[in-house]
Amino acid sequence: MSMFLDTAKIKVKAGNGGDGMVAFRREKYVPNGGPWGGDGGRGGNVVFVVDEGLRTLMDFRYNRHFKAQSGEKGMTKGMHGRGAEDLIVRVPQGTTVRDAETGKVLTDLIENGQEFIVAHGGRGGRGNIRFATPKNPAPEISENGEPGQERELQLELKILADVGLVGFPSVGKSTLLSVITSAKPKIGAYHFTTIVPNLGMVRTQSGDSFAVADLPGLIEGASQGVGLGTQFLRHIERTRVILHIIDMSASEGRDPYEDYLAINKELESYNLRLMERPQIIVANKMDMPDSKENLEEFKKKFAANYNEFEDLPPIFPISGLTKQGLAPLLDATAELLDKTPEFLLYDESEMEEEVYYGFDEEEKAFEISRDDDATWVLSGDKLMKLFNMTNFDRDESVMKFARQLRGMGVDEALRTRGAKDGDLVRIGKFEFEFVD
Repeated sequence: MSMFLDTAKIKVKAGNGGDGMVAFRREKYVPNGGPWGGDGGRGGNVVFVVDEGLRTLMDFRYNRHFKAQSGEKGMTKGMHGRGAEDLIVRVPQGTTVRDAETGKVLTDLIENGQEFIVAHGGRGGRGNIRFATPKNPAPEISENGEPGQERELQLELKILADVGLVGFPSVGKSTLLSVITSAKPKIGAYHFTTIVPNLGMVRTQSGDSFAVADLPGLIEGASQGVGLGTQFLRHIERTRVILHIIDMSASEGRDPYEDYLAINKELESYNLRLMERPQIIVANKMDMPDSKENLEEFKKKFAANYNEFEDLPPIFPISGLTKQGLAPLLDATAELLDKTPEFLLYDESEMEEEVYYGFDEEEKAFEISRDDDATWVLSGDKLMKLFNMTNFDRDESVMKFARQLRGMGVDEALRTRGAKDGDLVRIGKFEFEFVD
């Protein structure tokens, strides 16, 4: 049995920048040789690329961690380290990428070949050639590479289809798809025969074409997780027109009009905006006994519950088995698609703002807390970036880091919080004594 995976949670880690180098010129006949250590190379980005050949997120079931290469270290003679190549991760069309921590949508990947950087590589650390000044012409200072961005992502696959077939199980959605397209969905006389979405292309007699998705049968309570509905309702979001398939023969003892109301209720409960999509009602199985009488009764109830100012969705009687009435249905669907715009899947509140990789002036540079052992703990994105890029093997680099902390106001803030001479201060796993 084929498996379908339409959500996945993965971790991505961009490459770290290469470390800068401390080196000096030592050539013969060159007195007082100066610094000659080069910069490190840039770390590789993690890039998602849309591949139209992929149909599922199954690959992410077995590989959940993606890590790009780090940049090369700087070299002597002022040579830069080589930047790392980006890590390319291929995803199917219709993949929505969210930040797992915030729930914000990072991007919606729908065009073949579309690219998006989901994790940015760190810049290379500067070599000591960058720190030479008239006052200090031979600095023993270099930077470590900037850490690459690391994040957890939630992937959702929403099938790219112009038209979605919805309805209760066994109303004939798969049969209809099989006769109007070249798709070969599984067809059986039992519920939930379709357990994965099926996609097919339709070409009408007038030459129009569009993509149709046969979605697994919905039942009452689908939006709350009953049946398969909650798993596949998301695929309806990308469609522009909904074909609402109804078993007009009432072969399972249900009232066709109640079926219509129940499915619409599930669509509305899952996402109110799904009701913005125009619907065409497809009265299927018209070759069966009692279907004509049931259709007349359906139309009466249907008209009675719509007010005169509303446009009633059109009703097309068909038989998927005998192929009766298909041409008018497909022509009407193509005509409706022509005048139906794309629907925005996400509003601005759901989208992550453009990522800024510098530090905002208003952003708090550091935070101070107190550990159980009375150690002062310093944290914060800006402070940790400086810490990670400091080469603690070089005394001059350590002194530079101390000056940076003082310039950020760390000393004064610790003093205000009550830190005394000799108190321990911790940044990550690094500890030092506070000197008042």
